Amino acid sequence: MNKQQIQIIANSVGVMTHQVQSTINLFDEGGTVPFIARYRKEATGSLDEVQILDIKELWTKLKDADKRRESIIKSIEEQGKMIPELLQRLQNAYHLQELEDLYLPYKQKRKTRASIAIEKGLEPLAKLIFEQKEQSVLKKAESFLNDKVANVQEALQGARDIMAEWVNENVEARNAIRKVFDREAIVYAKVKKNKEEEGVKYRDYFDFNEPLKKVPSHRLLAIRRGEEEGFLSVIISPGEDNALESLDRIFLRGLPEAKEQVELAITDSYKRLMKPSIENEFAGLSKGKADNEAIRIFAQNLRQLLLASPLGQKNVLAIDPGYRTGCKTVVLDAQGNLLADTVIYPFDKPSEAQDKVLTLSEKYQIEAIAIGNGTAGRETEDFIKKLPFKKIPQIFAVSEQGASIYSASAIAREEFPDKDITVRGAVSIGRRLMDPLAELVKIDAKSIGVGQYQHDVEQNLLKDSLDAVVESCVNAVGVNLNTASKHLLSYVAGLGPAIAANVVKFRQENGNFTSRNQIKKVARLGDKAFEQCAGFLRIHEAKNPLDNSAVHPETYPVVEQMAKDLKCTVKDLMTSNELQKRIILKDYITPKIGLLTLQDIMKELEKPSRDPREQLIAFEFDPNVKKIEDLYEGMILPGIVTNITAFGCFVDVGVKQDGLVHVSQLANQYVSDPNQVVKLQQHVKVRVMEVDIARKRVALSMKGV
Repeated sequence: MNKQQIQIIANSVGVMTHQVQSTINLFDEGGTVPFIARYRKEATGSLDEVQILDIKELWTKLKDADKRRESIIKSIEEQGKMIPELLQRLQNAYHLQELEDLYLPYKQKRKTRASIAIEKGLEPLAKLIFEQKEQSVLKKAESFLNDKVANVQEALQGARDIMAEWVNENVEARNAIRKVFDREAIVYAKVKKNKEEEGVKYRDYFDFNEPLKKVPSHRLLAIRRGEEEGFLSVIISPGEDNALESLDRIFLRGLPEAKEQVELAITDSYKRLMKPSIENEFAGLSKGKADNEAIRIFAQNLRQLLLASPLGQKNVLAIDPGYRTGCKTVVLDAQGNLLADTVIYPFDKPSEAQDKVLTLSEKYQIEAIAIGNGTAGRETEDFIKKLPFKKIPQIFAVSEQGASIYSASAIAREEFPDKDITVRGAVSIGRRLMDPLAELVKIDAKSIGVGQYQHDVEQNLLKDSLDAVVESCVNAVGVNLNTASKHLLSYVAGLGPAIAANVVKFRQENGNFTSRNQIKKVARLGDKAFEQCAGFLRIHEAKNPLDNSAVHPETYPVVEQMAKDLKCTVKDLMTSNELQKRIILKDYITPKIGLLTLQDIMKELEKPSRDPREQLIAFEFDPNVKKIEDLYEGMILPGIVTNITAFGCFVDVGVKQDGLVHVSQLANQYVSDPNQVVKLQQHVKVRVMEVDIARKRVALSMKGV
């Protein structure tokens, strides 16, 4: 990576070149994003995970451009057409689009109108006309008639075909048209013939046009989905006059007769070659921007969901509600292990159901009850709340989104080979209450249902983005090495699925880990993997108290020196604010450990292994609202934010249909990004604005509530 490429990345991310170089060096050494962000702040200048990911993405793109450049140079050299000026331009091109423009004239093509004209011997005529110095083009064209060219008009047409290709392959011309598209392009959508009824859900786009630069991402993705499904015809186009004028300024400069032929060639080139090509390019670019925006929102929502408040380690009774087939009920211990399972019928056999719940609650000392929020969820919650418990447990409604995906997965079959999917689903609901992060990592992030258009965006990009979010969240919280599943461990920096499975196998064969150093004995877990993962693993009641903190083993010696200087133990230092206040950080700066790392160590000593997630708060819906028919305009209700999109957020108010709070109804002031106002799973108060029972739609507002 040369200085120019480093500068490009630095300018794009908005950081210094030395920060980019240091970050790339760390990646080259096998560093992971969470590790670099948390434990290499001196090297990166405290770059956060987003900046580090941006550097990684741009670095990858530039490396891809390097590979493409090598391939293009080789191809042109093999054709014997490389000249020093072209080679220099290729070597100074760092973006794929620029490289492809330079390569366009040398690309191997199928037969074109231009190549046919060249075979007829008309290229010299095209050159003469293109220079626009020839006074009598018609007379000159006569000298090019042969057995393949019957008349002057055919000769001129062939010359124009050749010139049209030259115009299309001109880098300056293509950039000029890109600028026109960028300024003026409009998205046009029309319904296809006889598709009006079948494609009624795209009715808003049956006769649609809007400037491309103003179309919001969700609208563009909806239009593209309509096109993909065969209901809409979509084009992207600027005004033709301005586009042609920009090309005329580049190429028209000579005598009238020749100039007229060049002008005809320019018009043909734009309509037949350049416009379709640039339109495809802008369709791809706009789709890419829309994808990025949709993925950004999805990733934000996923992060909030994964970092939702955990109940913690408590004995839980979990219920997956149902009418006809009953409510699947399971008991989980504080570690999430399945202790018992049964089925209750609170609506058909309430007395029997009551006895079962009370018996299980007393036998297993149940501290909390998790109830799925799907079909029959509200009714089951009402039933449970009326039971005469000796010791009343906390009762929580838990999102079922994705639970069915988990219960039918290979992961669930592996965990509970002898249980059916209904039991597995109830277990997932209970574990989700105890620790949302640990349970949700087992489900494909796309199936959790906190985004929009997840099937329309570029799938590899979506997967990479969501995987990065999961990895970030897992490492931000930290993982209990002795209780974590292999699925949770696989997201710990430096591990991955294979080593995570080896960790669990070692734990099963040798018992619980007692120190971080012990994990070096795990198969395939070498020094680099240990460096990356150790700081994110926690061992409760470890021999060394630092093993249950975010302090990295590489900095244990400095903490031990602090304790030695204060004539106390490390444990004393970690439990005494008075001792911590006596530490003068600058005394412990070394060539390898700077002030930023020392400050992080002190924060961790103050609150070792602190869970960054907020405390869980129980929520209750309005008891008078059970179905959409119970709603009326003006009602003020409690609700939970279930999804956030670019155009607002969806709120569950206790009926089957989540209501929409449009972005314009989120606050009294203008809101550009709903995430500035609301968070997923946030408890809010909303006013009912409109109820459309026929279409099962509810419009809500948070203004002034």
